[in-house]
Amino acid sequence: MLRASTLVRRADAVDVIGQALLFRASGFGHRSIAAKVGRPVSTVRGWLRRFGARAEGLRVLFTGLFHALDAAAAAGRPTGSVFTDAVEMLGLAAAAAARLFGPRPAWQFASAACGGLLLGPVPAVSTS
Repeated sequence: MLRASTLVRRADAVDVIGQALLFRASGFGHRSIAAKVGRPVSTVRGWLRRFGARAEGLRVLFTGLFHALDAAAAAGRPTGSVFTDAVEMLGLAAAAAARLFGPRPAWQFASAACGGLLLGPVPAVSTS
């Protein structure tokens, strides 16, 4: 069983990867993020690309979880960036889960919620 502090096929803890995603959502580039989290530029660039490729599906997943955990919650406001929207909805869902079930680091919630596949392969699109 995968621990919530990790992601599938990633050597770095989900909290480190999550910090990089937060920096990107705040407008930082991959080089400055790599310096901030102390990881190679190519590693951080890979995280950001993979999350970006999965962002729409993750936004949908975390929006659904957010509303399931807090039925009275208002809809999130789009930021104009699917990447940033996905990170925002992840945070809102994690906060709603913490209110219901007790504190847990947001990135560990995210890892558990997506089965460790936060940066997993992008599902293939059927052309049939």
